[in-house]
Amino acid sequence: MKHVVVTGANRGIGLELARHYQAEGWRVTGVCRETSPDLDGIATIVIDGIDVTSKESIDRLVAALEGQTIDLLINNAGILLDETLGSIDFDSLRLQMEVNAFAPLRISEALLSNFQAGSKIANITSRMGSIADNDSGGRYGYRASKAAFNALGRSMAIDLKERGIAVAQLHPGYVKTRMVNFGGLISPQEAVAGLVKRIDDLNLANSGSFWHSNGEELPW
Repeated sequence: MKHVVVTGANRGIGLELARHYQAEGWRVTGVCRETSPDLDGIATIVIDGIDVTSKESIDRLVAALEGQTIDLLINNAGILLDETLGSIDFDSLRLQMEVNAFAPLRISEALLSNFQAGSKIANITSRMGSIADNDSGGRYGYRASKAAFNALGRSMAIDLKERGIAVAQLHPGYVKTRMVNFGGLISPQEAVAGLVKRIDDLNLANSGSFWHSNGEELPW
């Protein structure tokens, strides 16, 4: 049975990803700060109380997954805050960098021994991390953290290729989730349908690419 680990699995896109893979017969490990009844009913195992910025939490996650092969890691946990030029809260920028960029790298590195040739890492990023695509400004912390995440994911793809592990940066679309006060354009189910296709198509030849869930390759 294939094994998927999903961070930020208690709601939104993470929950729908967990639901999809459970329905496909995968063993699902849901990782989150606080679980939900929906996740409890879907996941094979829930590892809650995980703060992705905390070394102690990551150590506990590693211990819980010791000896288990991970076929797919989905780094989905993230945070979106807003800033306005002239009154930027740099603590907000630091927090978003820790959660959105450093935490997925920390988790991926900590779980390296759980991967094997053929394993995949799907990094749920945002096209707001694209410098070339930025034509509206603002969102300083979110944009910067996702751009950093994209750079880190690209490096992971290069470094893990010789081990047979493929990595993708995936933009889900503008999704109706709590993160955007449910003001998106597509549902989590629609986003996940596209994300799953991109994950299915991920291989060593296209590892390190930046994709929209609809199949469009995005500019860095």
